[in-house]
Amino acid sequence: MLMAHPVILSKLVEEYEALSVLNAEDGCREVRRRIEDLAYTLCVSTGTRDVDTALIAARHRLPGARPEDDSILMV
Repeated sequence: MLMAHPVILSKLVEEYEALSVLNAEDGCREVRRRIEDLAYTLCVSTGTRDVDTALIAARHRLPGARPEDDSILMV
């Protein structure tokens, strides 16, 4: 499985969350396309099938994550 570098994962998560907070899915076509691309890339990079699970998995791979935390969804 492809494993993104933590810096890349961090940037993907940050951009996805920023666009989500701004309700980007209601924005122009280019912005909607970007959030869809980010969601897809997060899923591929984490080996998951939906963006919510991808975000959780990505956060657990970032520096400072607590691997003993059992809140991650089973994939």
